[in-house]
Amino acid sequence: MQKLQISGGSVLNGSVNIAGAKNAVLPILAATLLCEEDVLLSNIPCLQDVTTMIDLLARLGMHFTVDENMNITSSASQVSNYVAPYELVKTMRASILVLGPLLARFKKAEVSLPGGCAIGSRPVDVHIDGLRLMGANIKVSNGFIEASIDSRLQGADLNLGKITVTGTENLLMAAVLAQGRTTIYNAALEPEVSDLATFLNSMGAQIKGIGSETLVIDGVERLGGGEYKIMPDRIEAGTYLVAGAITRGCVQVNKVMPSHLYSVMDLLEQAGGVITSGNDWVKVDMQGKQPKAVDVSTNPYPSFPTDMQAQFMAMNVLASGDSVVQENVFENRFMHVDELRRMGALINLDGKNAYCSGVEQLNSAPVMATDLRASAGLVLAALMASGETVINRIYHIDRGYERIEEKLSQLGALIKRVV
Repeated sequence: MQKLQISGGSVLNGSVNIAGAKNAVLPILAATLLCEEDVLLSNIPCLQDVTTMIDLLARLGMHFTVDENMNITSSASQVSNYVAPYELVKTMRASILVLGPLLARFKKAEVSLPGGCAIGSRPVDVHIDGLRLMGANIKVSNGFIEASIDSRLQGADLNLGKITVTGTENLLMAAVLAQGRTTIYNAALEPEVSDLATFLNSMGAQIKGIGSETLVIDGVERLGGGEYKIMPDRIEAGTYLVAGAITRGCVQVNKVMPSHLYSVMDLLEQAGGVITSGNDWVKVDMQGKQPKAVDVSTNPYPSFPTDMQAQFMAMNVLASGDSVVQENVFENRFMHVDELRRMGALINLDGKNAYCSGVEQLNSAPVMATDLRASAGLVLAALMASGETVINRIYHIDRGYERIEEKLSQLGALIKRVV
């Protein structure tokens, strides 16, 4: 099994290009099921989760071609299977996103209940309840969601009691081919949801209110094809900015949308970083100084993202002063704490709060990645640990970070992938 081997102590300097967003490309790939003509997608990140989604869609009968620049052309003209099997769905929660498109276009779907990172309860009740309100017949049995409709889904008013990104996306995709108007209230505001909606509109959907809490969808009979470029990955960008801050260096991320990074930029500025930005780049310059501890509180966008919590905790345990990291989104997203403690981090847990006291340096130790973003936090911590740290189970990292060892090496880190 592959591992990452990191020798700590290097100051990171330079710039790095950010890939397309994992959390945007997965729902957009699922949405190509709705299109009757070919779709060309660009700015695709080279990630395990992308491969898994393509494998799943291919099982359904979709055809894909990939060129040398990782541009993907999809064709859903020969879909003949409507079952998303457990062996694929268990590895990636985003697999649930085929439910809405399959049901809307093909009138039937059988999707295994999802897996993915073990960071807490993420029920699919919102997906199921919304589709039922749109006229779907749904039963859950033997670990599968079985859904069908007699003709077309019907437009409905959907009030999502709990903000859910995948719930919003699934119902949005279902609604674009429904008969009549669907209004989604309390929709998730994440940029990746807006990217999906913008993609659907470019294929012929009629969605209003993009970027707001209320999405109004007037159903159409069919979607066509076209071309679309995936938005940049704000979590990857934030991770490399924190890498610069934690090592007291100067790192610039390119091919990004600074407006998606405001909450991260604000905390890095509070930590003592000098932040500058342009149309498609953001830079943090620590000017050789140890970061200051900052309090972190996660909440849905536009607040601070839960997907950046582990990275900032890694910074806080190496910062000057004490801090509190509060996790308000997932109840089990502190699994990296024990691994950080193995490296000498001073962290006390109390419910959804982690109390951190900064130290000058961590110690190398063998550690184990427990989920995608926890993995990133461990990599950042290892950058400032004495000696050589080995991170095991890095398949978690490969789910969401494109060639992380190459990009960190480009910035001056001493990191390599070993078996």
